[in-house]
Amino acid sequence: MQRVHRRRRPSGEPPPLPRHLNASGKWWLGLSGAVLASWVVVVATGSVAVFDLVDTRVLQALAAVRSPTLTDVAEVAGVLATGPAIHALWLANLAVLAVFRRWRHLFVWIGVGLLVINTAATLAATLQRPRPYEVELLGPWSGFSMPSVPVTVLATFLVSTLYSLVPAGRRRDTGKWVVCGLLLVTAASRLYLAQDHPTDVLAGVVLGVAAPLAAFRLLTPNEVYPVVYRRGSPAHLDVSGARGEAIVRALQDQLGLVATAVTPFGLAGSGGSTPLRITVKADDAVEEDESCVFGKLYAATHVRSDRWFKLGRTLLYGRLEDEKPYHSVRRLVQYEDYVLRLMSDAGLPVPHPLGIVEITPEREYLLVAEFLAGAREIGDPETVVDDAVIDQGLAVVRRMWEVGIAHRDIKPANVMVRDGTLYLIDSAFAEVRPSPWREAVDLANTMLVLALRTDPARVYARARLFFSDEEIAEAFAATRGLTMPSQLRRMLRAQGRDLHAEFLRLLPYRLPPVRIQRWTWRRAGLTLVTGLALALAVTIAVDLLRSPL
Repeated sequence: MQRVHRRRRPSGEPPPLPRHLNASGKWWLGLSGAVLASWVVVVATGSVAVFDLVDTRVLQALAAVRSPTLTDVAEVAGVLATGPAIHALWLANLAVLAVFRRWRHLFVWIGVGLLVINTAATLAATLQRPRPYEVELLGPWSGFSMPSVPVTVLATFLVSTLYSLVPAGRRRDTGKWVVCGLLLVTAASRLYLAQDHPTDVLAGVVLGVAAPLAAFRLLTPNEVYPVVYRRGSPAHLDVSGARGEAIVRALQDQLGLVATAVTPFGLAGSGGSTPLRITVKADDAVEEDESCVFGKLYAATHVRSDRWFKLGRTLLYGRLEDEKPYHSVRRLVQYEDYVLRLMSDAGLPVPHPLGIVEITPEREYLLVAEFLAGAREIGDPETVVDDAVIDQGLAVVRRMWEVGIAHRDIKPANVMVRDGTLYLIDSAFAEVRPSPWREAVDLANTMLVLALRTDPARVYARARLFFSDEEIAEAFAATRGLTMPSQLRRMLRAQGRDLHAEFLRLLPYRLPPVRIQRWTWRRAGLTLVTGLALALAVTIAVDLLRSPL
């Protein structure tokens, strides 16, 4: 593959995929800051009467054109700023976000809603501005008027709905105009009915728009958390648009690779990252114009998922070996790159590592390695699994035992065959100096994977050339259910065969099953804390369902 001059990113230059507010977000935040500053100036200088006078004159002008028909229209137009309408809007968002499992958007929705509601209520209680006077109030009202709490909450909920439910692009741009129209109609209704002062409504709109706009653009940027309505794993990130361009730019700057295409690859067998096939320009010395490298895109979401996954396993089964979660995506990708190099140095058939690419500091990284062109998963019906391939798989396990490494995720998707040569991929869960139990699990899972395309008797006969009967018996005593990767369990169920039992019948003797479920003080404490947290979450959820205010 062709290599070009690498470019160091100077201090202060943004990363390939930065988080940003855009000009409109900065404008709204600046406007909200101006509103807060104006309140301070008005209170400090005692010029409240000036604003009261101007607001009153505007309301009096609107009151002069009142009529029974216009009043009826205004009452209907202002229904969005009422408690039932806002509650219905909240429940609709909750239902849609929960159905599509868009949890990050939901948590940001709740967080920004609570922040704005409490901030608006606190400001109103602090400023203590009375309702309009010298004008008859035709609509319901309560509390102080600055800022208009109903308008603030409505603006917040509408903008949150826009950024959590409407896909980016033309539809979201259209939605922005719809939100503007709804807020304009609601504001006109409340001013006509004299429920708020004009400055109350203006302040409410500014605060209600600025807070969710900043929160969603910073915490759920569309490049990282796109709003889509298609099925797929949350672990598989969209690599088109800005993220795809960032990957291409970062590959050239950091590894000197000129990428021409970045496409998802092998998503069916991956649940904890986004595997990519990256087409790069080939070296001038070869005839081909292009070649490929393999990339694994990791994001902070993968680290959080790994953390929750391991917490769940601890609660269900106790602490298994090396179940500590990673605390940053940088540590995760560094560890996998290290283990891949360690396995390569040990002579194991793994893809050659090419380096790490930073997409967004502490948030997204790309692990780049050799692409096994023409290789097929061992579970593929077109893959030829003969005795030579079986021997290679068993020899890999024996070599890992010798150098003190456990793969910990041996499944059909991670065992590739190309031209009769077996390769082991995806070392994210590998462990250095594992326990004998973990080594035994690797052996059993390897034999089960090999038997999927052949038969247990054949695999067992070949295994006895590399391992003793005692070692094989220990492996199947250690392996069952939980210790098998989920893909391997699914394929065993799909075939309708109990390969584990068939291997046990072939053994000259059996060892008692190794106990997996273990109660520890840590597990007991985590179970108690989790129970209390769930009880608190249910209480909060019930309260939020009753009313978001």
